[in-house]
Amino acid sequence: MNPKVQFYFEKEKRWRDEIIHLRQIVLETPVTEELKWGCPCYMAEGKNIVLIHCFKTYCALLFFNGALLPDPKNRLVQQTPNVQAARQMRFTHLSEIIDREAEIKDFIKKAIQAEKSGEKIVRKKTTDFLLAAEFAARLNTDKVLKKAFETLTPGRQRAYLLHFSSAKQVETRVKRIEKCIPLILQGKGIDD
Repeated sequence: MNPKVQFYFEKEKRWRDEIIHLRQIVLETPVTEELKWGCPCYMAEGKNIVLIHCFKTYCALLFFNGALLPDPKNRLVQQTPNVQAARQMRFTHLSEIIDREAEIKDFIKKAIQAEKSGEKIVRKKTTDFLLAAEFAARLNTDKVLKKAFETLTPGRQRAYLLHFSSAKQVETRVKRIEKCIPLILQGKGIDD
């Protein structure tokens, strides 16, 4: 157990018993415990394998490359349609965790094996994401903005494209674009 992570388990009220039990199970596998993104993250040979996180209606184990794991019982959930690799194993009761302990350990072991194998998920390219017409028009008329956007990392580009294109109304897309232009020009991502 990493003492830097302990606060996470102490601060949680709703899912405390569940995540403490998940922690015990995970630490019985060949992983090390770190703190990443404010959550307990478990690694093998320097690679992220799984993390514990809590939501309003459930707590979960998030397998970073869960899309690679065999899942005949459909236990792993794709959090949103835009998540390409990660998959969650969700829990709403301590009894579920206790009943599925062997299955949880098996998923962790398979996740470690998948990392060691070097198998990669074929991810969508930035060009596969929808480019909102309003943003395309801005890029066509503002060469400085276009260059700044093109120099962003692919992940940052995708985040902006998803943010802009997910708005249903033109006015909302335009507002989002205008709000984000200063960040893009500074070379920052939407969450920086």
